[in-house]
Amino acid sequence: MSYGFLDIAITPSVRAAQEEMGVAHLWEDFRGDRTSDRFSRSEEAFIAQRDSFYIASVSETGWPYVQHRGGPRGFLKVIDERTLAFADYGGNRQYISTGNVAANSRTCLFLIDYPRRTRLKIYAHAEVLALGADAELTAKVSPQGYRARPERIYRLRLDAFDWNCPQHITPRFTEAEITEAVRPLRDRLAELEAENAALRARLAAGEAPAEG
Repeated sequence: MSYGFLDIAITPSVRAAQEEMGVAHLWEDFRGDRTSDRFSRSEEAFIAQRDSFYIASVSETGWPYVQHRGGPRGFLKVIDERTLAFADYGGNRQYISTGNVAANSRTCLFLIDYPRRTRLKIYAHAEVLALGADAELTAKVSPQGYRARPERIYRLRLDAFDWNCPQHITPRFTEAEITEAVRPLRDRLAELEAENAALRARLAAGEAPAEG
């Protein structure tokens, strides 16, 4: 069994580039160490933690188009081991990805965990569904309490995925992640400020500070 992601990614021109760089032998009959056409618990857990990703589509003129998609953490749902779905919210009203997918269902998703310097690439065929086309799916991908209103549902059928190495990924952190990381420092600072305030109050009252 061949490694599905590379079956899609490695074309004759890619092979020629690999041969030119002297690395074609690394990818000949490459099997990898896992299947690439079924999501495992590792991929499902990784996807569930993402609050954004990038999706590439192809226009009828052959030009690629990459668009950012964001929402509450976990808004991209693993429906089953070969299916993803997400609610698509209104944006700049150009509808380029939506139009591209209508003509060519091929897409590529790029998911990045910046703090852990991890990235997941996904080849999939996408279809766009009206909100009323599948009530159960719509309910599943519509986050509770999120203010934005979905305009449509994207359902993606997995072809293959691959994990990338961490090279050249600069760690970046969200506001929430930074807040959580510095919480112990803030708590300690508040404790010290309270202690200082108490000492100043005792000095102002003419009391000698307690020896510690």
